[in-house]
Parts: sequence; C-alpha cells; structure tokens
Amino acid sequence: MKHTHPLPGDIGLTQISGATGQLIRFGQWINGDGFADYEHTFLVLPEDRLLEAEPGGARIRPLSEYQGTDVRYVCPRRLTEQQRERICAAADHYVGVPYSFLDYLAIATHRIHLTVPGLRRYVASTHHMICSQLVDRCYQDGGVQLFSDGRWPGYVTPMALFKLLAG
Repeated sequence: MKHTHPLPGDIGLTQISGATGQLIRFGQWINGDGFADYEHTFLVLPEDRLLEAEPGGARIRPLSEYQGTDVRYVCPRRLTEQQRERICAAADHYVGVPYSFLDYLAIATHRIHLTVPGLRRYVASTHHMICSQLVDRCYQDGGVQLFSDGRWPGYVTPMALFKLLAG
C-alpha cells in the first residue's frame, strides 16, 4: 500500500545520488530486482523519527532530514496499530548495527546460483545489515513476515520492498 503521509511503522523508499547510488542500483539489477530509483529505505518511527542503516552504523534521525526529498512511503495492507508499535519497538535493538556492502555481493551470489559454502550462514552471522535488511528485520521482530517466497532471511533489497509493497 502506498501513501504520502508517513505513519510509524511505514517504510520510506528513496534514491541515493552519485556513485554509491549507481553501485546499489547495479547491485539490485544483478539481484533481479530491476534498475529503478529506489536505492535506500528506512523505517518511520513515532515522534517524526526514523531508523536507517548507514555505512557508520544504523541510527535514529529526525524524519525532517528527508523533507523536500522524493520519498515513497509504503506498508503492507491491513497493518494493525499493535503491529506498528511492535515493529517500531524493535528498532531500538538495531541502533549502531554496522553496515555491509558485502551483503549486496552475497545476495547477488545467491541470486545467480553460485555455490558458495557457508554463504547463508555468513549473511545471518555477520550482524551487519544493509538498509532493506534492517527494515525487514524490524518487521520480523514485530511479528510481520513481509516475504512469503522462501527467500533466505536477510536477502532483501530496497527494490524488493518496492516491488512487494508499491509495485
């Protein structure tokens, strides 16, 4: 479900400009998620705040930092207030979690069916997360399973979220 006014528990999808955005866009294309302009995602929290993964670690910031930016807000249909509260409560556990560009490579390796022993265990055990993994994990911790396609935990990109919830 798409909407313009963000509510706690919503997922914000936006672009990243420059070389970093181009690399993420290319990584998503390799992963089969398309080649569109959503390279970053974050979780909307109460009190006009958000949680996002960044290279320096996940952090909570004011939602106003995205004011004037093209952001698409999405969420699953029939998301209850209790689910929203649990999803947002989970966010506190992930502040400071390190970022990992290597997870894009791991997701791509899995997508193109390269056999890499221990790949699934690696992604699950590093405790590093890209932005979309962080949002997906908060939803899981809040009792909401976004994907029902049998994907490995953590194998989610911003475009996968877009395709699931806004496409």
